[in-house]
Amino acid sequence: MTYFLQQCLNALQLGSIYALIALGYTMVYGILSMINFAHGDLFMIGAFMAFAAATLLGLSFVPTLVFAMLAVALLGVLIERLAYKPLRQAHKMSVVITALGIGILLEHLTLAFSPYPRHMPPLIAHFSWNFGGLSLSSLQLLIIFLSMALMLALDWMVRRTKVGMAMRAISWNITVVPMMGVPVNRIISLTFAIGASLGAAAGTMYAMAYPVIDPYMGIMVGWKAFISAVVGGIGNIRGAMIGGFILGAVEIGTVAVLPSTYRDFVVFSLLLGLLIFRPWGILGTPRPEKV
Repeated sequence: MTYFLQQCLNALQLGSIYALIALGYTMVYGILSMINFAHGDLFMIGAFMAFAAATLLGLSFVPTLVFAMLAVALLGVLIERLAYKPLRQAHKMSVVITALGIGILLEHLTLAFSPYPRHMPPLIAHFSWNFGGLSLSSLQLLIIFLSMALMLALDWMVRRTKVGMAMRAISWNITVVPMMGVPVNRIISLTFAIGASLGAAAGTMYAMAYPVIDPYMGIMVGWKAFISAVVGGIGNIRGAMIGGFILGAVEIGTVAVLPSTYRDFVVFSLLLGLLIFRPWGILGTPRPEKV
């Protein structure tokens, strides 16, 4: 029983990170119906920004987190304005290729400045408690509760504020809302900024939990977060949260009962099965298309 509870705690920690990254995918898709495949690399940039703030500027946890989130949010807006905005009327494949190219560019720019793996210094005091064999650390509590707070804040913003109403209106019909006075370009840029900042928060916490970071760390983590968004129903914010925790549980559960080499096989098999039997995800709804 203790072993099961320990694995559940590990799944919550990993699932929290996947859920935060998945929110960036699902917000952009919900508004523009595009997959920002560079989002996993924004997560990586967030980890490196946190590393720079902690080592070069000597900041503690909260300023490091804020610095990383603001820096990557600005980068997300810059990418949207320079790379994606000119392609809004272009073919979907052009946007996909551009997103993949942006991801490769970010990886190699980071590689040019930091060609070796980096070790994230500790940003908080580490404490651990044992309850009958169950080990609980201060870092795990921080990751789980901070991720939950950010996710709940986003859910509240989208459902209860005028900005959130504008986001939902754009996702419903982007051609009509400008006639109603909604600043479409500003809301889209804000969406990219929020999604990128959440990815940076995930990158900061991931770097603290798994302290070796490298320029290619966002590739596999980004794909798994994308799977989380698809599992929950891409375009649905609460679905992305649920999908992140489901994927965390699947991955940790696989490692707990099978050799670790089966982890990625099981995760991608989950995606394949979902695309076959329920391609719109758990909370998503099928979108009818006119032909």
